[in-house]
Amino acid sequence: MGQEAGTNQSVERAVAVLRAFARTSALRVTEVAKLAGLRQSTASRLLSTLEQADFVERDTDGLYRLGADLITLAGVAVNGHPVHHAARQPAQSLAASTGLGANVAVRRGDEAFYLCNFEGRLAPRSFALTGRRNPLHATALGKCLLISLPPAVRRELLGELERYTPRTITEHDVLDAAIDEAVWQGYATETEELSLSRACLAAPLRDRTGQVVAALSLSGPSSVVDLPTREQELSRLLVEAADAINSQLGHHGPTDHQIPAPVRHDQRSRS
Repeated sequence: MGQEAGTNQSVERAVAVLRAFARTSALRVTEVAKLAGLRQSTASRLLSTLEQADFVERDTDGLYRLGADLITLAGVAVNGHPVHHAARQPAQSLAASTGLGANVAVRRGDEAFYLCNFEGRLAPRSFALTGRRNPLHATALGKCLLISLPPAVRRELLGELERYTPRTITEHDVLDAAIDEAVWQGYATETEELSLSRACLAAPLRDRTGQVVAALSLSGPSSVVDLPTREQELSRLLVEAADAINSQLGHHGPTDHQIPAPVRHDQRSRS
């Protein structure tokens, strides 16, 4: 039992070392130790072991990065995911036809986890979103991913809603209204709720049971997305692409029971 506990602890520490790279791609031993909550000697020993396994690599300046074998494993995991398999081509086509970024995410706990991301010519990014996580309450993708959860469960899951910009929703009643609106109209919107000068539309993706298992979005600079004038056009293209993905996932029926039109939630008018 003692040996098993020691092995489990070693695995947990190795995982903590790898997770230290989630936000920063290159780290020194001291930085890894701090982020992983380990002593420097322990972090150094684990990094050496992980380097031998090609899970991390070290450059001539002594900086560590995630290694090639992790890229292989990540590729296998992503390509084998049924949502990624169904959504990749429609999302790529949507990005090409609109010039915006097309993203697909699933819910992992209280965050949106990005399965794939395609850049449009009008919405370039300096980094890829695939593998990143974002808060659910501050993104259109997140609002869609919360649709299948009752309000009480959403409150317990999210807790206090963190503010990222002056437009971020920080009240659960307002978030409930935004999710009700997304259910009613078939898509959610977001303008500068997570970051300034960015806007997004998202539609839920459903499996054969009708449960929301992922979401598809269009995003880009708010001046290019231009929701006040382009919402109808972009939402139609978005929902059409989402319907095509839903068919691949086995969902062919109506999405929800008929509900009354909610009070219009217009985050763009919030100050």
